[in-house]
Amino acid sequence: MTTHQHQDQDQHQDTPAPAAVRVAVVTGGSRGIGRAVSRKLAGDGLAVVVGYVRDAASAEETVAAVTEAGGRAVAVPADVAEEDEVAALFDRAEAEFGGVDVVVNAAARMELSPIADLDLAVLDALHRTNVRGAFVVARQAARRLRAGGSFVAFSSSVVGTQFPAYGAYAASKGAVEAMTLILARELRGRDVTVNTVAPGPTATDMFLTGKTPEQVDRLAMTPPLERLGTPDDIAAVVAFLVGSAGHWVNGQVLRANGGMV
Repeated sequence: MTTHQHQDQDQHQDTPAPAAVRVAVVTGGSRGIGRAVSRKLAGDGLAVVVGYVRDAASAEETVAAVTEAGGRAVAVPADVAEEDEVAALFDRAEAEFGGVDVVVNAAARMELSPIADLDLAVLDALHRTNVRGAFVVARQAARRLRAGGSFVAFSSSVVGTQFPAYGAYAASKGAVEAMTLILARELRGRDVTVNTVAPGPTATDMFLTGKTPEQVDRLAMTPPLERLGTPDDIAAVVAFLVGSAGHWVNGQVLRANGGMV
């Protein structure tokens, strides 16, 4: 063997294999908290599949923000309550990036009404997304997450604060909290964590819509930290839970709310 061949062989042996990219599926990733989570995870080196329902332009804005920062992302339409669409979302993640390591179900809807006046059609639509959708996404996550992976669901601190007019929404998020530890236990032996983040008042379009400036100011002063949360505040909590530093946290509901109940 020539000296040149020896050098080539040594260089080949000394070159480490490239690390496998971690892959995140983020539903509701086109706006608000879901967009902030997508950007944060991409900044941490994950490839991101941005799930959305109707607003393709906003989803592509999320993808553009990720790619412009040097990350990798694609946008894929999927109604979280539709089993086949969610399965196709996961199929795309596996085809595009090789697998799924993180699932964040940020898709949700909120409708406010006193219980006595609640339109049951509104209740059904809300629970279709927030309860059925949570289970559909969780089922795919349970089937597909690779070892070392994480599933993060979203609840709301209103489950604890129990403000009037939030009955239907709080009930739907209580269902998410109830399944959290159960799913974590069902995944025993898989090295997969399951947690739920329950934000307090957070400055997103969904939170601000329909509220007067006085109502927003009052809610902002409720936490001891005396401000609204930001989508980036919540994204940082999610990034901790799905990273190596947070992997010992499992089966928990974390109230990321600045000190509310």
